[in-house]
Amino acid sequence: MEPTQDFTSFLIGRPVIVKLNSGVDYRGILACLDGYMNIALEQTEEYVNGQLKNKYGDTFIRGNNGK
Repeated sequence: MEPTQDFTSFLIGRPVIVKLNSGVDYRGILACLDGYMNIALEQTEEYVNGQLKNKYGDTFIRGNNGK
């Protein structure tokens, strides 16, 4: 297994922060990640300018939206 695969496998099931190009942050538990950097989060919270705006159950983020 490549080092990047080891690292991403290690992150599955752990809390992460995904920063979007728009400046919005999503915080949640990493459910899965694919080769295109598409991300699925569970127990997701949306932050705008550092303030909690919404809470979602499951969230899918396309890879081209992230920083």
